[in-house]
Amino acid sequence: MTTQSGNSADDAFWRRPPEPSAGTPESAADTPAPPPTRPEVHYPGPPPSDTPPPGWRPALHVQPPPPRPLPAQDLSGLEFAEGSARTLTYGIGMVGGAVVLVVMCLLCSRLLF
Repeated sequence: MTTQSGNSADDAFWRRPPEPSAGTPESAADTPAPPPTRPEVHYPGPPPSDTPPPGWRPALHVQPPPPRPLPAQDLSGLEFAEGSARTLTYGIGMVGGAVVLVVMCLLCSRLLF
């Protein structure tokens, strides 16, 4: 990185431009030009809204169809499915517990012996 009068090359973009000499036309204009004037714009606002007359909407009489009958439940089949699901859940839990017990015994035996 090169330095130029205490500033790095990356900061050169942010430095002030050099001052114009006394003989250049830029030095003659000491006061900046006034900003251009904008024409005044008048906004009248949104148009007024009128409320609709009463009864402008037609009467609406919708009769929904009656609900369909639900299918009958097979209670004995539900009890059998719940029982088999419970047996499967208990079986998976017992196998997982046995695996954890064997792993714990192996780890403890390595620490003791």
